[in-house]
Amino acid sequence: MKSRIFPVAVSFAAFVLALLPVQAQSDAQVSMKIDLVAWGESISGLTLKSAKGRDPVTALAFRYSKPVSYSGPAVLEIFKGDAGNAAPAAEGAPAAAPIKDLAAALAERRKKEPNLVSLAILPPASKHVTVLLAPAAAGTYQAYVIDDDPSKLPYGRMRIHNLSPLQIAMRCNNKPANILKTKGSVVVVPNNKEIIYELAYQQQGEWVVQENNIATVQEGEQAQLVVLKSDNEFFTSDDGSRSGYLQTVVLRRDRDGGADLAELSASEKAAMLERLKRQEDEMAEEALRKQPKPKK
Repeated sequence: MKSRIFPVAVSFAAFVLALLPVQAQSDAQVSMKIDLVAWGESISGLTLKSAKGRDPVTALAFRYSKPVSYSGPAVLEIFKGDAGNAAPAAEGAPAAAPIKDLAAALAERRKKEPNLVSLAILPPASKHVTVLLAPAAAGTYQAYVIDDDPSKLPYGRMRIHNLSPLQIAMRCNNKPANILKTKGSVVVVPNNKEIIYELAYQQQGEWVVQENNIATVQEGEQAQLVVLKSDNEFFTSDDGSRSGYLQTVVLRRDRDGGADLAELSASEKAAMLERLKRQEDEMAEEALRKQPKPKK
């Protein structure tokens, strides 16, 4: 199935989303605000080791809550429950070895600290990040770190992130499409506070249109459009059907940081699943229309 779209301009951003280099020094120190957001059902009882106060926090489903103040190692340790009482390294102690594989490092650390459920590498120069937590194996979470520092993402703009395993193309406001490889990102400027976008993904060498949609971006907010492919049960409807091939969600933050937000309601979740299911049905109908007719 070949899409009708895409004169292509390859221009995904180099200041990229932070699945940052995993060889960051474990002893580097950072100080910033952190927002925890769940990709799927909300996750309660999370604790950030070395975070000020260590009060349990909840990663809400697809939305921001009050950010956590964090001062500590650039390798963020996220616990479900007690964050442990390990003392910080003494001054003058040998530097910790660089982390080359976050998944392997998490598995190794969980042998001593089974409440540890995720590791994330924080950008040392940033003052505000989002840590997006997606369910992984054995009750752990894969962390995607998005640098929300206003110097990296100005207010009134939208950054598009491709966290799916497929190459995608985004055409916004009728401009040439941006091709985004996995982990790629691009910042888009709205036209009259609107971004009219067309999303397609590449599968087996063919471009398949996923959706046409409109996203609004107010002057005083940051917006992040995240594209991800998930088998999370969150995306399963009550009748057992799956909704959408790729999942797309827009995260928004006001200039003032906003206050605590409520949990995603049942009606909001149903509306999200209905939108994804409708996109999937439209894709299937388009595929049928493009099938060659049998010769008589």
